[in-house]
Amino acid sequence: QVQLQESGPGLVKPSQTLSLTCTVSGRSITTNDNYWTWIRQPPGKGLEWMGAIDYSGISYYDPSLKSRTSISRDTSKNLLTLQLSSVTPEDTAVYYCARKTFTLGVYDYWGQGTQVTVSS
Repeated sequence: QVQLQESGPGLVKPSQTLSLTCTVSGRSITTNDNYWTWIRQPPGKGLEWMGAIDYSGISYYDPSLKSRTSISRDTSKNLLTLQLSSVTPEDTAVYYCARKTFTLGVYDYWGQGTQVTVSS
């Protein structure tokens, strides 16, 4: 069973950098065909795909967020990290990590999500 757990600060001040971690258990993040994603949901809005890192370490980003987003991994700890710089209140959202396989093309495992509020 694959489990994902997001963690990080619940409150970030405007202009600062948001840093979140997704710890994965039950599957190595380097397992072939696996694709690990960060997705967020602002209040009252739909899910927004932010970016991902695949099993080989290649990162992918939403063009609208690319200049502020960095996704990396620590294979020794089997975790992913998300950094979002220069945050504004519009970055307030529930942040999720999720797994997809290239073969199936569906997000089959999700973390429970972590609320991040951007406020001074």
